[in-house]
Amino acid sequence: MVFAEETANKLSALYESYGYMRFKMSKFGEYDTYVKNKSFLTSDNVITFTDTNGKLMAMKPDVTLSIVKSSKDEPGFAKKVYYNENVYRVSGESHAFKEIMQSGLECIGDVGAYEISEVISIALESLKKIASEYVLDLSHLGIIAAAVDGIGISKDGRKKLLACFGSKNVCGAEEILSEEGISAKESQVIIKLMTCSGKASVVLPELKKISTDSMKPYVEELEGIVNVTADENVRIDFSVINDMRYYNGIVFQGFVKEVPKCVLSGGQYDPLLKQMRRNAKAIGFAVYLDELKEPKKSGTDVDVVLLFDEETPVEKISDAVKKLRAEGKKVIAEKKIPENIVYGDVVKLRK
Repeated sequence: MVFAEETANKLSALYESYGYMRFKMSKFGEYDTYVKNKSFLTSDNVITFTDTNGKLMAMKPDVTLSIVKSSKDEPGFAKKVYYNENVYRVSGESHAFKEIMQSGLECIGDVGAYEISEVISIALESLKKIASEYVLDLSHLGIIAAAVDGIGISKDGRKKLLACFGSKNVCGAEEILSEEGISAKESQVIIKLMTCSGKASVVLPELKKISTDSMKPYVEELEGIVNVTADENVRIDFSVINDMRYYNGIVFQGFVKEVPKCVLSGGQYDPLLKQMRRNAKAIGFAVYLDELKEPKKSGTDVDVVLLFDEETPVEKISDAVKKLRAEGKKVIAEKKIPENIVYGDVVKLRK
């Protein structure tokens, strides 16, 4: 937990250096805010309670909705905020409610090419603060939507095909395309797009080759963002596909070494604002601090673990510690070897 808190402090300093202001909120909010956008949440389960005035409240399962609700449309202006908050969700492992530490930021308002590129750049810097080895997977829902909607597929077929993108289920996609009577040429574009994955310098040229007229503007937008970030750790992967009822445009996930799941996730969510009767645009991301692991230490915590028992004279223990310290060694005297420390030698004292 200490590593997570230290990371949160580093991220706060990073976000403030870009002019993002700290957003603080209560541990709970009005249940109505969450139930109206239930499918936007990671989990349907929400901890609720009745306030003293009879209003139904909820322990916050999400931060983004609260930030959107607190902002207002101001033409020509983008509200830039960051947060360090705990959210309350059902754990995928224990299936019980869990308090989850999150850091993140939101940019809401007049969001254009610069703001999108800035958020992607900050996401990359966030990963760099967490670990030296990291990857950011970028996708563009506009490209996927243009490709899928351009083949005349049914509503049900579209839903199934998008699910295949998320799981990279090529066989399933081929079966759906065949059932829908999609031509071999159009099917080839879909399958090629689904399997496009890797460094931007490799994927973008391939993407341009298969792009239809409706896909090209989004491919150019994706290329522009990649050029601005100029980071070799950026990959393009169209299996990153968020719910299109709430997300559009650029979406992304971040990974670091030795953590098997994504530690950062975000994207553009203009449709969510539209559903909340807003004219603004928005992009943001969250860092899942509870997923982070403290990096393994190089070197040792102590040079010597000095073991003694109840019968070992105090003077003998004290003299041994003084002698080792005089030799410039770090020493800890214990009855047994402590857990979770890295040590060099073990010296056992006898009576």
